[in-house]
Amino acid sequence: MKTNKDWDILIVGSGLYGATCAHELTQKGYRCLVLEKRMNIGGNCYTENRDGINLHLFGAHIFHTSNQRIWDWITQFAKFNHYHHTVKVDFEGKRFSFPPNLETFNQLWGVKTPEDAKKKLEEVRFKGAIDDSLEDYALSNVGEEIYNIFIKGYTEKQWGQAPKTLPSSILKRIPVRLNYNDSYFSDIHQGIPIGGYTPIIEKLLKGSEVRMGVDYLSNREHFNSMAKKVLFTGAIDAFCDYQFGKLLYRSMHFKHYCHEIEDFQGLAVINYTSAAVPFTRIIEHKHFELGTQPVTWISEEYPEAHSASSEPMYPVRDTDNLAKLTQYQGHLSTDAYKDYYFGGRLAEYLYYDMHQAIGGALKKSEQIAKDLANS
Repeated sequence: MKTNKDWDILIVGSGLYGATCAHELTQKGYRCLVLEKRMNIGGNCYTENRDGINLHLFGAHIFHTSNQRIWDWITQFAKFNHYHHTVKVDFEGKRFSFPPNLETFNQLWGVKTPEDAKKKLEEVRFKGAIDDSLEDYALSNVGEEIYNIFIKGYTEKQWGQAPKTLPSSILKRIPVRLNYNDSYFSDIHQGIPIGGYTPIIEKLLKGSEVRMGVDYLSNREHFNSMAKKVLFTGAIDAFCDYQFGKLLYRSMHFKHYCHEIEDFQGLAVINYTSAAVPFTRIIEHKHFELGTQPVTWISEEYPEAHSASSEPMYPVRDTDNLAKLTQYQGHLSTDAYKDYYFGGRLAEYLYYDMHQAIGGALKKSEQIAKDLANS
């Protein structure tokens, strides 16, 4: 039986951020205890093999980065295939190329050259006064038709709010191109780990003690007594017992289906942007690894309000919630929490891509190692 302070660092959460820190600190000789509330490691990037197909059970995760250091780091743990992410949009039964590119503009308006597309966009875009809302940003850049087909219904389903009430930053991640490039990401490196993400997480956690199905917050004093330092990757408002109010998240539930056919939709992701369709997209998992299995698995994604029975997934970073976040961060910066560290999507109330989570975790683990060495 372990005794008090037998661990140098207690890591709450076995998602990519926590697992990366566990690996880095274990490599430096520090003893890590990892607590995971769920019964699966890896958080939302957990994958499960069914019929030889690796299912992304909590939503599609495509690894992409232009940071060579991050790419070199992650490829220590898996071989990546050459999958490049492309998406189609289904709106009222019609299929369009996405993100908007010259093919999209040809489908909508019959234009064939970048110059003609540029002129058409200038013609259709809203030219009046705008605010910083997602809706105004979209209308001023691509006009009403593209907004209605590609953005409005999808946004209302995904966020549960009118686009007029959401910040433009949500949409600025999506490029608009005047060429035929329909790749969703423009990063130098892109792909899917052969065999899925779970084997990567298993390698990252090797050498740490991992306890599953453990709710740290239900007995934090007991768990804190076991280690010199604590890294918390869960929800920052929950850690503080919602002292300044709950932060708003959107969640998602998934319906997974097996079809006894080789191919269901011809590519990995199709977005359903009509408000009349209850789900936002269909994922066909075998396409991530270029599979040739005789069956296929698909997942429908249904956005929903976050509740006690669902996972917080997408932070709603509007003015009110960012003000609460500032209060939480100020509270946790006091000397009372000098032996605590907070990092990751939930603890920072920030939407992280996978390469960003790894980058943040590498930096945080360096800080923790330095502090442990000086303690």
